[in-house]
Formats: sequence, C-alpha cells, structure tokens
Amino acid sequence: MKIRLGPLQPERILRKLLPRGLFGRSLLIVLVPMMVLQGVALQIFYGTHLDELSRRLAGAVAGEIGFMIDQIDRDPTRRTLVMQEADLHFTFHTVFIHNQILRHLPPPDAPGPVDTDLARALVQDVHRPFNVAWHEHAGFLRVNIQMADGVISIDVPRKRLFIGTFYLFLIWLIGSALLLVILAALFLRTQVRGIKRLAEAAEAFGMGRDNGPIRPEGAIEVRRAATAFNRMQERLRRFLSQRTTMLAGVSHDLRTPLTRLRLALAMQPSVSPDDLQDMESDIAEMEHLIGIYLNFARGEGSEQAVPSELPALLEEICAAAKRAGAVISLSTPEALTATLRPEAMRRALTNLIENARRHASQIWVSAARSGASIQILIDDDGPGIPAQKRETLLKPFESEDPGGTGLGLAIARDIIVAHGGHIYLLDRPGGGLRVSIDLPG
Repeated sequence: MKIRLGPLQPERILRKLLPRGLFGRSLLIVLVPMMVLQGVALQIFYGTHLDELSRRLAGAVAGEIGFMIDQIDRDPTRRTLVMQEADLHFTFHTVFIHNQILRHLPPPDAPGPVDTDLARALVQDVHRPFNVAWHEHAGFLRVNIQMADGVISIDVPRKRLFIGTFYLFLIWLIGSALLLVILAALFLRTQVRGIKRLAEAAEAFGMGRDNGPIRPEGAIEVRRAATAFNRMQERLRRFLSQRTTMLAGVSHDLRTPLTRLRLALAMQPSVSPDDLQDMESDIAEMEHLIGIYLNFARGEGSEQAVPSELPALLEEICAAAKRAGAVISLSTPEALTATLRPEAMRRALTNLIENARRHASQIWVSAARSGASIQILIDDDGPGIPAQKRETLLKPFESEDPGGTGLGLAIARDIIVAHGGHIYLLDRPGGGLRVSIDLPG
C-alpha cells in the first residue's frame, strides 16, 4: 500500500503560523527585524571581540601555568614554594599528587570555547602531558599536568577565563529588546484601536444600531477612514429620513383615493349588496398590497435595536397565528435575550409563520441558544420547497402562489440579514419545510 503525500505548501503553513490580527502582525514586523539585527550584533561581538579576549585570557593563564612548571623543572626542591606563590599571586589552587599517572579524561558533556582555548594555549606553554576539564564546582576549571613523580592538579578560577562584559552586553541586548517591544506594543495598540473601533462601528451600523459618529484617532489614514465613515453614516441617515418622508406621502396619496372610492360606493343605492361587498373586498386587497409594498420599501425604518426577550416575542406571534386559525406549537427556554428591533423581527417572523400557515396544517416553532448564536426553527408539514427554488424564492417578487406578492420571504430575509443573521430553507425531518434562522447571541 502506497501513501502519497501532497506537495508541501510553505505559504499555507506560514499563513497558519502567522497571527491573524493586525496588532500581532504589526508587532511581528517590528520583532523579526529587531531579532535578526540583534542576533547579527551578538554574533559579531562574540565572534570577534569576545573570542579574541577569550583567547588572550586563556593565553595569560597558560603562560602563568607554564612559568610555574618551568620553575619546578629547574629546581624540583622548590615545588612546594612555587605552588604556594602561584596560589597567592595567580589565584590558583594547586595540589601535587605523588606517584600519580595521568589518564586521559573523557570529553566533557558540553565542551565550550573557554576550555578549548586554554588547551590550545597550554600546548604552546606547557611541554608535558596534560588534560583540561571542568571542576565539579562550576567556579573552577581543572588542569592536570603530568610531572616526573606525580601529577600537579591546578584549579583555575572561572573569572580568570571569562570576561564580565559579555553578560553586561547580553543584559543590555535583552533589556533594550524588551523596552523596544513594550514601546512598539503601546504604539501599535493605539494605532490598531482606531481601526478596531471603526470596524465595530461599521458592523453595528450595518446591523442597524446607530451609535453616532466615532471619534477619529490614530494615524492620519485611519483618521481619514473614520471621518469618511462618519460622513457616510450622515448621508445614509439623511437618505433614510428622506425616503421615510417620501413613503409616508406616497402612502397618504394612495390611500386617500381608495377611501374616497369606498365612500362613493357606500353612497350608491343602485349597487347590489353582493357587488358592493366584492368591490370593498377589492379595495381592501389593494390597501393590503399597498401596505406590503410600502413595508418592503420602508425596510427597517428608524427602529433601534434593544435587548429583547425572544420567548415573549415568539409567544405573542404564535398567539396571533392561532387566532388566525393556525395549529401551532411553541418550544422555547424560559429566558433567551437577543438584541433585536422588536417590531421588525415581529414582521419577519409573522411573514414566515403566515407563509407556513397557508401551506401546512401543523406548525412547530422553537428557539434555543447554539454556541455564540441563537437559532430559531419554524417547521411545518406542508409540501415543502424544492431545493433548486429555495434561493430564488428569497428574492423580491418571487412567489409560487398565483395571488402572492413574492415579498413575504424577501422582507423576512432582509430583516434577518440586517440583524446580522442568516436564514436557510431546509427539508424538515419527516417531510415539510424547515426555516432555520441564526441570529447573533
């Protein structure tokens, strides 16, 4: 059995590793060049300055050890005195082990440049067998040198081989990096805050929550975007106000002739009661159609979104549907709060339930919280809607009913989308139609 692995896609892997937010990505733009620059600076410092100083320190210690061995070789009787003088002046700790034969020690677990530099220097200054290893105490480096009658063990203080400025440089490097990160984070957070507020204001305005103009802040480009958004809000408010005023006038102008026509019919004695009833029915239907068209054109109007108890709203809508002859059952939790335009959402849900009542004998309505959203289900046992027609029927003036206006589902969809939600027409388990509504929680 062969397993085929797809081609590696570095771009996709990199995209997953990168922060998704603007703040994280902006901070990364600052951090990566800074880390590369400081890494190069550390390498230059360590590879040139520090490495040279380490070799010089190791050479000085090796020279002192070589001088001590030369003095002992010249006069072995002065060995003890020479070792004492070396301990005093060179800060060594020397011990002579009689009749000891030097064995090669295993290499240390983590050999470093310091003991390597010292070993190389000792080769030039000490012409005897030796080995170098870190002492069991971290503060010393042990040098064992084979003599004619034993081994001299020399513990060299660690500070003789290390330069303290390395740690100062490292602390300065890390400290300056942290300070730069903090300053960059504070600066970037201020810049990103303006963009986040702009995005939140745009989302709120798109869902119908008019929170007023936002205060421009941040970089000049962000300020220009915020100012342009405030102007756009003002233009939209003015447009909606003008449209509402115009629609109110259209409603008045259309209903006035219909009212006069109804009064004229009532004053005609020659018209039979049956004809009069048919004409009044036609006039009522015309008024109903005008109301539907005006509601669709008016949209959500100026109603503000407020926290609302969804179970209470659904109970009122279902009670009205029962009075109209619907067989309907409702299932909701006791408390389920959502930010809604109550009258707009009432109109949307009423349209959906009325559509179900015209095509089904039984309706089931339920609402529940689903993760971060609220789900409303309207099920019926009617004939359902073919899958290929569902998206079409959500558009204005599309209807399968011969006498329908095709605006009920369109109005419902527009209202739900304006709330930041989604509406889906699905198959109900067991047959019929399921209308699924997802609203922000």
